[in-house]
Amino acid sequence: LAGELELEFTPQGTLAEKLRAGGCGIPAFYTKTGVGTIVAEGKDVREFDGEQYILERSLVADVSLVKAWKADKAGNLLYRLTARNFNPVVAMAGKITVVEVEEIVENGELIPDQIHTPGIYAHRIVLNPHPEKRIEQRTLSQ
Repeated sequence: LAGELELEFTPQGTLAEKLRAGGCGIPAFYTKTGVGTIVAEGKDVREFDGEQYILERSLVADVSLVKAWKADKAGNLLYRLTARNFNPVVAMAGKITVVEVEEIVENGELIPDQIHTPGIYAHRIVLNPHPEKRIEQRTLSQ
């Protein structure tokens, strides 16, 4: 370790697509987001139909950490509320995906049409039936 840190600016929607693409085996894609900004520096720029696009490489994580509400023993996952925003694509983009769940049920207990992430993407399940929901509140002035 050289004590250095490399940062890359990535718009939120592009980050989500980089994860989705990585999980689907797509190595890279073109997007208009970030053209003409610091985001585009050093990246391939191409023109399609008169518009400029930059090449974004997909992301595949060595380990993905995911929070789901419920899983069956085969690793099929259900999310609650906003946990469904990015957890499914994060699960797909991991070489190994570790999932924290509040409940594990027997195979066949989940309704197939309600499964958000198939068990093929969950490699380890960690049961935490009573997760601590830490929320920090700061008061800067009274």
